[in-house]
Amino acid sequence: MFEGMMQSLYKEDGSQFRVELIANPAVQDFINTHASILDSTFEKVEMSDLMRRRLTGSNYIFSGMKAFHELNEAFPSLLDENGNRKSFERFLNDVQTIDKTYNSNYLRAEYNFVAGSAEMAARWESFMEDGDRYNLQYRTQRDDKVRPEHAALDRVTLPPTDSFWEEFYPPNGWNCRCTVTQVRKSKFPATDHDEAMRLGDEALQRDKKGMFRFNPGKEGKTVPDYNPYTTSKCRSCNVPKGKLNLVANIPNNNLCAGCLVVRAMDASYSIVPDTNGKVRISNKHGKPEKKENVSVASYLAKKHGWSIDLLPKDDKGKNADSFNKTLGYKQEYKVNGTESVTSIDNLIRKGAKQADSIVLRIDSDISFGDLRDALSSRVLRCKKLREVMLVRNNLDVTFSREDIISPYFKIQPEDFK
Repeated sequence: MFEGMMQSLYKEDGSQFRVELIANPAVQDFINTHASILDSTFEKVEMSDLMRRRLTGSNYIFSGMKAFHELNEAFPSLLDENGNRKSFERFLNDVQTIDKTYNSNYLRAEYNFVAGSAEMAARWESFMEDGDRYNLQYRTQRDDKVRPEHAALDRVTLPPTDSFWEEFYPPNGWNCRCTVTQVRKSKFPATDHDEAMRLGDEALQRDKKGMFRFNPGKEGKTVPDYNPYTTSKCRSCNVPKGKLNLVANIPNNNLCAGCLVVRAMDASYSIVPDTNGKVRISNKHGKPEKKENVSVASYLAKKHGWSIDLLPKDDKGKNADSFNKTLGYKQEYKVNGTESVTSIDNLIRKGAKQADSIVLRIDSDISFGDLRDALSSRVLRCKKLREVMLVRNNLDVTFSREDIISPYFKIQPEDFK
């Protein structure tokens, strides 16, 4: 994904970095993949659908701003010491340090932080259901890995309405393992508010910029508006608050412009509610097959819990129908409504031009023998095709390329589960 993003940057003309590059499909693939990695940290955490949407949206914005910095940092490497454009191979080699720094070193801490934020956001949502029936108590892991400044907060106890929780609700730093739990008021006396705030200030004294002073549950965000990829002005900006009509008042700089592009791309997707997974539909997905694609994607999300983006169509209409964020690769959806071997053959032929993974929904009564013959013949000729999923009567089976080209390949009713 990083290489694809760098290829898009390499194709850019001009002497200045263009923030609109963020909307490039290859860059969007990178952003969506990065966001899906962060989303995976709370797939099994119980929370409301509204909270989950807010947190996944926060991950997308964070991932988008991170991609902006990677592109911006890589842009000067396009030219060599003499001001001449490098070959792509040399350029890609020179930006590998950016990939390692951002998508290995930084991502480890970010992954853990988002996991902690999501867990604490879910807890906050649960706390709010009980109102002020209980007090909340700050707790550390009480082991030798606990930071001394965080240890001082251990057992701080206050009502959920106390402003302390707006600034010092965990996580309070990278790799922070602190938590908060409900306690009975009769068993644990409340801490003095001023004393609690003093301890909080001491705990976050290393956070000079105040990035960690936020409540993920109250704000519905895995990462605060002010983070390593934004500026302190983002905390008071109206754009993160959803007031996009105030765009005209934003300072004219690349960072703010990039933020607007990222948020516009996120807003260009509508969400189809599903029991287990999630389907997002690009407003530019294309109308001819949209209904069928939504139907197939919704089935996959409900049945397997997958998170799927139905992608915008390019000018030539040759891109895949979807990016399966859970599996991490693109898929093409096709629907067969006739009892014809030729129909199956044509669908696979067309689908293989758009993605190496095809989901074929069978709405006809074609026999398993004819289905087997059509798959074997066409897949053998489609060298890049790696798998075909067949969906029939709300049941499915996935065959790899090796399965299909095998001389022993058969399709039987019991394969569908």
